[in-house]
Amino acid sequence: MIDTVTRIRIARPSRDLEAAERFYVEGLGLDVLWRTTGRVPGEHDLLMLGLPDGAWHFELTHDPEQPLDPTPTVDDLFVLYLGAPVDDAFLARLTAAGGTRVPAHNPYWDDHGVTVTDPDGYRLVLCSRTWTA
Repeated sequence: MIDTVTRIRIARPSRDLEAAERFYVEGLGLDVLWRTTGRVPGEHDLLMLGLPDGAWHFELTHDPEQPLDPTPTVDDLFVLYLGAPVDDAFLARLTAAGGTRVPAHNPYWDDHGVTVTDPDGYRLVLCSRTWTA
């Protein structure tokens, strides 16, 4: 049932969808794949981010009627294997878009990349290594 083309959705709550969008779109370079366009009572505000035709996407939600406070830990990671060192201009773009560079909880990630928190405190790791299964 699960194979190499299985679609993946990673869902997280957000305090501020506009700040999250700025970080992931302007900073990281993802596209907005979908968003709710009008407030519907009883439904969450929704922002889906990713790459067109990608096999995965982020779903960020906010429920103004019963907001959830994001509770990331230092080991909740979204890791991107870039296969090259992180460019300083790319890192500057992420921080200008609301990210904060932080030391990794696991020193492996500092040895092989850079860790940046998003506006909700979740950690994005830009890994200089590649991944092969």
